[in-house]
Amino acid sequence: MNIHEVRSTYLKFFRERGHAVLASASLIPENDPTTLFTGSGMQPMISYLLGEKHPQGVRLADSQKCFRSQDIEEVGDNRHTTFFEMLGNWSLGDYFKTEQLAWVFGFLTTKIGLDPKNLYVTVFRGNDEIPRDNESVTIWKDVFGKAGVEARDVDFAERDGMQGGRIFYYDEKKNWWSRSGVPSDMPVGEPGGPDSEMFWDFGERRQDHERSEFRDQPCHVNCDCGRFMEIGNSVFMEYKKVETGFEALPQKNVDFGGGLERIAAAASGNPDVLTLSVFGGAKSVLESMGSVTYGTDPASTRSMRVVLDHLRAATFLISDGVLPSNKDQGYFVRRLIRRAVRFGKQLGINGAFASAVGEAFVTEYVSSYGELESKRSTILEELSREEEKFRKTLTKGEREFERLFLEKAKISGEDAFLLYSTYGFPIELTEEMAVERGQVVDRLVFQEEFKKHQELSRAGSEQKFTGGLADHSVATVKLHTATHMLHQALRSVLGQHVEQKGSNITPERLRFDFSHPQKMTPEQLEATENLVNENINKDFPVHFQMLTLEEAKGRGAIGLFEDKYATLGDKIKVYFIGNEATGEYYSKEVCGGPHVERTGLLGHFKILKEEAVAGGVRRIKAILE
Repeated sequence: MNIHEVRSTYLKFFRERGHAVLASASLIPENDPTTLFTGSGMQPMISYLLGEKHPQGVRLADSQKCFRSQDIEEVGDNRHTTFFEMLGNWSLGDYFKTEQLAWVFGFLTTKIGLDPKNLYVTVFRGNDEIPRDNESVTIWKDVFGKAGVEARDVDFAERDGMQGGRIFYYDEKKNWWSRSGVPSDMPVGEPGGPDSEMFWDFGERRQDHERSEFRDQPCHVNCDCGRFMEIGNSVFMEYKKVETGFEALPQKNVDFGGGLERIAAAASGNPDVLTLSVFGGAKSVLESMGSVTYGTDPASTRSMRVVLDHLRAATFLISDGVLPSNKDQGYFVRRLIRRAVRFGKQLGINGAFASAVGEAFVTEYVSSYGELESKRSTILEELSREEEKFRKTLTKGEREFERLFLEKAKISGEDAFLLYSTYGFPIELTEEMAVERGQVVDRLVFQEEFKKHQELSRAGSEQKFTGGLADHSVATVKLHTATHMLHQALRSVLGQHVEQKGSNITPERLRFDFSHPQKMTPEQLEATENLVNENINKDFPVHFQMLTLEEAKGRGAIGLFEDKYATLGDKIKVYFIGNEATGEYYSKEVCGGPHVERTGLLGHFKILKEEAVAGGVRRIKAILE
């Protein structure tokens, strides 16, 4: 099966077992200030795991897009990727361990066709506060036994090896799950629980080679020899951290996460997830433009893996509204594209290639994620623009590196940070160039300089305006309505790629951030201003309707938070500016309100300023006279 077949088979399997299938949430978390990205399938589900009722019921399933920025440096081996999909199923106080472990085992063995003899599982060893998970051990023995496999439970495999076991106990570093890690690191109020992981065995030959660095270490499912790959994890979310330790949650929850690519890799018998067919089109682009073929030698294979992973991740992040910039989520998109360009250079690719690779990924995934089609042009433009910009950076950075080296005969940690902060020159590239000259860059000094830079940036971000409406005064409400009209005018003048990226409205003025790659011309600004005033003068009525997401989309409404509504299935408030009787509408937008009753109350709209905020994001400040 390819990953699209695995995904659809999984969702069908759990739909048949009473689960509501949810659309994937955005890679950008909503109302979660603790993280920049959606990094796990359970992240959008936290409030429901804590006891809030989900409108779709107590049995849920999905395939969630995820991005983990902390894995950027890990990419290059055969299993790590920054972007991945997590197959998920949840029980919110309904079924528990008995059903969950039997179902996920059945899915993998009967639907995907994995041989149960190559499956191994782990459970929580217990600690001073939380007991050993003997219940899961009993269930696993029964599940394996029904498949004709003897399942012996053993402890301390990390010390003594496999010992002929099938079920292994590990401590809280391996078999406890919460967003913040081990129990001692969890903040008060955070949910967590013991988990049971499933591993696929690719064969002993991968760890017993006489020259293997692991030849003298005990082999076990959580070792790093490459023999085993984790493919799924059933978390039994039943505890909440409190001041005095832990207490039981109001309901016992199941939170399963299965790596879509890893399950497909297990089914193919090849531990290299980068050989899956979803990478085939993009890989062909690189091989046709470069001088190497995937798998021919370790160095070029690693470079190609980095390029494939990073440009796939950038494609999905841009699709979800994150454009390359120097801060917040945009920083990581920029870093992904620039690292891809650097590793592409090592593949012997001299011309631009990022957009061609991005297009291959759009084509591959568009049948599963339809929004990629509507964002196709934006994705390709942003990839091209950032690659072109960085190619110039590479040239300038290399020139400055040579100047510093000639001047000092070495490159210090401070120099490395100067190259990074001034020219956007990656530290890894500085280190590689230094090694070629027999030097080692002091990474500690670089990190100290970087930390100072982060602290300054953080202090600045804490002072930023938080966005939204300053109050609900008449003046603010008028400007709020004018913001909707400005949004529509920009889409009419500049194109449908324009999307709101933020707003702040006070009684004195409105501030509106939107996606657009270039500075607006005077003619475009004048046309935008005139279009808003023209529709103010039409004195259109303003009203709202409560619609489902499908109805809102069918009516042509635009909005910022479609992913949330797609997940919750709720009715949403859509504001219409126009004549309901004649069907002449100027603006249709998802919004909570408030607004004026008629546009004629607004007065005269005037743009004061248009400026850049970040790469691909512009800002307009305007008033009503």
